[in-house]
Amino acid sequence: MKSLTDHLTAYAAYHRDERNIATHMVGVPLIVLAIATLLSRPVLWEGPFLPLTPAFVVAAAILLFYCLLNAGLAIVMGLALALALAGASWIARQETVWWLSAGIGTFVVGWAIQFVGHLYEGRKPAFMDDVRSLLIGPLFVMVEWLNKLGLYRGVFQEMERRAGPAKFDSCGVA
Repeated sequence: MKSLTDHLTAYAAYHRDERNIATHMVGVPLIVLAIATLLSRPVLWEGPFLPLTPAFVVAAAILLFYCLLNAGLAIVMGLALALALAGASWIARQETVWWLSAGIGTFVVGWAIQFVGHLYEGRKPAFMDDVRSLLIGPLFVMVEWLNKLGLYRGVFQEMERRAGPAKFDSCGVA
């Protein structure tokens, strides 16, 4: 199995324009929230704290994958996913029209932002070559945020060393 740094480096290779990275910092969390929202409506079991939904099952499976890559980062991602699930659960309890509007609308806006970023990049999204990058995108965004906070610098620096530094191209040409 590939290491965390291997996965992040492969993903980073598609994201070397700073504007594309910036769009992902917004678009990826929106997509995660949208998917959690859309999968939070069917309740499989009504628990004492949160209901068991397909969103929870998917999040648990993804966190297991993240644990195999890096336990510490999986804990941080677990906290972020818990916030997304809590918000999604609240949205899912609203009237159907609001739940669907929020879920689908957020999904469309998130992907639109992503594709604008790839216009700047001049390169297709990573998931078109490797579907696993759909799971790595949230990790990439988290590592970017954590690096800005002075955390996970070693992982970030190794990813940048392998993929090359991100650049700002004012002409829009990658």
